[in-house]
Amino acid sequence: MPQSGGEAGPEEPASFEDAMERLEQVVRELESGELSLERSIVRFQEGMMLAKWCRDQLDQAEQRIEVVLQQEGGGWESRPFEPRPGEDE
Repeated sequence: MPQSGGEAGPEEPASFEDAMERLEQVVRELESGELSLERSIVRFQEGMMLAKWCRDQLDQAEQRIEVVLQQEGGGWESRPFEPRPGEDE
C-alpha cells in the first residue's frame, strides 16, 4: 500500500486479523491527537486502504459461503449465500 510523505508503505497484511489489528492501532494513533498534520494524513490514508482491504476480504469470504438447506424430501441442497435485504450494508 503506497504512501506519501516519504514513509515506506506497509506490506499487504498477512491476514484479516493482522489488518484489523493494524487498523485499530491507526485509529488509536489518530484519536490520540499527538500526530502532526502530515503524519495524520498518512495514517488516515493507511487506515482507508486497510479498511478497503478488509472489506474486499469480507466480500470474497461471503462469495465462498454456501448455505446448506434440508429439502422437503430429506435431501440437502447447497447454494451460494445471499444476505437478506438490508444486511449487506
